[in-house]
Amino acid sequence: VRLVESGGKLVQTGGSLRLSCEAFGDTFDDYAIGWFRQAPGKEREGVACLSSSDLSTEYSDSVKGRFTISSDDAWKKVFLQMNSLKPEDTAVYYCRRDYHYWGQGTQVAVSS
Repeated sequence: VRLVESGGKLVQTGGSLRLSCEAFGDTFDDYAIGWFRQAPGKEREGVACLSSSDLSTEYSDSVKGRFTISSDDAWKKVFLQMNSLKPEDTAVYYCRRDYHYWGQGTQVAVSS
């Protein structure tokens, strides 16, 4: 499977973005799905995860209440809706499937 993220761009503080991650060659169905981010000079961190089996979600404390992870009905795309963005949300955002497969990342920059 190949994962391709999109939707990252420069936004102002308080703005919103919706990131997408599309699966090619397979779907996200029956797998654990996660969004991660890596800021310059920092380790990659998980921000949101979604279980395709029971639709449960989890969020890091830093994004809880502002970000929402979801999928389309066909489990071909997963999304990360990001609201009330802060400069500290600036990072490259990656999606991951099944603890093995990663996308190439999409850059999000939030200006103060």
